[in-house]
Amino acid sequence: MLITLARTLILYTLVMITMRLMGKRQIAQLEPFELVITIMIADLAVIPMQDRDIPLINGIIAILTLLFVQVTFSVLSLKSLWFRTVLDGRYSVIIANGVIQEAEMRKARYNLHELLEQLRLNSVFDLSDVEFAVLETSGDLSVMLKSQARPVTPKDLDLDTKYEGLPLFLILDGKVMRTELEKARLTEGWLRTELEKHGTKDPADILIASLSTDGELYIQRKERSRRKKP
Repeated sequence: MLITLARTLILYTLVMITMRLMGKRQIAQLEPFELVITIMIADLAVIPMQDRDIPLINGIIAILTLLFVQVTFSVLSLKSLWFRTVLDGRYSVIIANGVIQEAEMRKARYNLHELLEQLRLNSVFDLSDVEFAVLETSGDLSVMLKSQARPVTPKDLDLDTKYEGLPLFLILDGKVMRTELEKARLTEGWLRTELEKHGTKDPADILIASLSTDGELYIQRKERSRRKKP
């Protein structure tokens, strides 16, 4: 039993490291060759995990070989447009100038039900609002609405807007993020003073605290802390 446990932990750790090295994309965003390699790695890990007669090193070598292939293909696809096209294929323009391209749909083996579903997932329910729709190599549908159907933006109204950057999360689940405090050039003492203004002194009572680029502090207390509040 201990041998099985050790083999399982080793293979699990190896697969996790391999998937991290392959990149951060989710399963739905994987290119075809990446999906194939992911499935093969999972299968190769399961076989020596279940069968103790198979040497563990066989599974490790096979997984590392697939990792090498995936990294090599990724580097080549970055350097060569031709290789990237062969490996990933090309995008397909499914709707052009408001007209569904039937030939492209047949070539991509993409039916109308799939098109309408992807449009709904893009919050588009009226086909007549679509100017262009592009089926990406990952299978996602990118949609460009007609100018009359797009939401009004400040630019359309000639309004000036101020810069909005990423907020800094100063507390997450009761833990002070000191690195974020340093980025904001603030101290933990300042943070605790602000917490007192919201009725608590202990960061452990805070679920999340974030600081926007305009200096506004958002604080939400944990449920148990809110119940204790008089």
